[in-house]
Amino acid sequence: MTKILTDRTEVKVRFGEVDSMGIVWHGNYVKYIEEGRESFGHRYGISYLDFHAHDLMAPVVSMQFKYRKQVRYGDRLIVETEYVDDKAAKLIFRFRIYRKSDSELVATAETTQVFLNSKGEMQLYPPEFVLEWKRKVGLLKVAV
Repeated sequence: MTKILTDRTEVKVRFGEVDSMGIVWHGNYVKYIEEGRESFGHRYGISYLDFHAHDLMAPVVSMQFKYRKQVRYGDRLIVETEYVDDKAAKLIFRFRIYRKSDSELVATAETTQVFLNSKGEMQLYPPEFVLEWKRKVGLLKVAV
C-alpha cells in the first residue's frame, strides 16, 4: 500500500480577496493552495528554502482548478494538501478546499512542479535531497 502524505491548514478570506459582490475572485485560490503547499512543507520538512539551499527551483508548470461553491468575505477555509508520489523528477500536489463552517467542498486543484538548477536547466532525475526526503518520510525504502 502506498503511503499518503497530507496536511490541513486554515485560511481566512480577507476583504481584498473578494469582488464587488463579496465573492472570492477566482485568482485568489492560487494563494490558498500556496498556503497549503507551505504548510505541507513545514509539516513534512521540505520547504522552498530547502530547494534554494540546494541551488534548485521548483516552478509550477501545470495548475488546474474546479470551482464548486462560492466563498465569501469572512469565511474560513480548510486547505487539504496531498502529495502525489511520482518516480519522475516532479512534484505533484492535489488540493481540496472546504468551507470550515459547513465542511462544504468549495474547490479542488492540482499542481505539477519541475526541478530547475541555478542555470534554469530542467533536471531529468529527482534531486538527491528529494530522494533522501522521500526515504525519511517513508515513501522510499532505505537501501541496506
